[in-house]
Amino acid sequence: MTFSIVARSADGERWGVAVASKFLAAGAVVPGVRAGLGAIATQSFANLRYLPDGFALLGEGRTAQETLDALVASDDARAQRQAGVVDGLGHAATFTGDDCLPWAGGVTGPGYAIQGNILTGPEVVAEMERAFLASDPAQPLALRLHAALLAGDRAGGDARGRQSAAILVGGLGAGYGGGSDIAVDLRVDDHPDPVVELARLLRIHDLLFGAPEETWPLEGETVQRLRRALDALGYDDPDLERALERAAGIENLEERLVAGAIDPVVLTYLEELAAGP
Repeated sequence: MTFSIVARSADGERWGVAVASKFLAAGAVVPGVRAGLGAIATQSFANLRYLPDGFALLGEGRTAQETLDALVASDDARAQRQAGVVDGLGHAATFTGDDCLPWAGGVTGPGYAIQGNILTGPEVVAEMERAFLASDPAQPLALRLHAALLAGDRAGGDARGRQSAAILVGGLGAGYGGGSDIAVDLRVDDHPDPVVELARLLRIHDLLFGAPEETWPLEGETVQRLRRALDALGYDDPDLERALERAAGIENLEERLVAGAIDPVVLTYLEELAAGP
């Protein structure tokens, strides 16, 4: 009923799952991530015990293959199950039961496992793998996962049509304010083109929570531009940094604030906001 990719980032600091399906809210069922341990996707008459039980096994030091073998061995309905696992070290495993509805199958490589069932054909998994391997390893994992998901979707995807998609990515301290291990948790639960809609959400997520790629000192023309934008938006506190903090808090840009400097992404956003529609 679903196609998915589980993967570890090239730097070994993130683990994630991307999934799409003709199934309501697949993101509430299929993916699981535990920072440091790995990522799991359970699908095709999904056995939700694969998530807690799988992470328990990974926590004992089992590899991805050992974990998946143990999960499948203890499941009387294994013939209808499909799952993918990537462990903390990037070892990958995939399983497709003999009774999964066709087309069904999967593939693994260093740091990734891709699987799907009720697909239009094997080209879906093949295109997902091609797109993932062609993506820039330095990119955020969420973007690489989405590239693979989109390629599979455009290659035919779920033979029944489209409904939902999701991306879940974790890393140690990667969450909001460093207070959790979930870096990205985005879901499109019911939409005519969910993978494309997921891309829109990822762009918003990057705007609000992406790490600054560069910063500009608060001096010269940068100060003048920022002051004009803030004044136009009503943040006219004479203390520039305090006005910026207020604006960032209102616009949910606080994760991009840097003391004594500004992320040009934030400056551009405030200027565009000040210019109006």
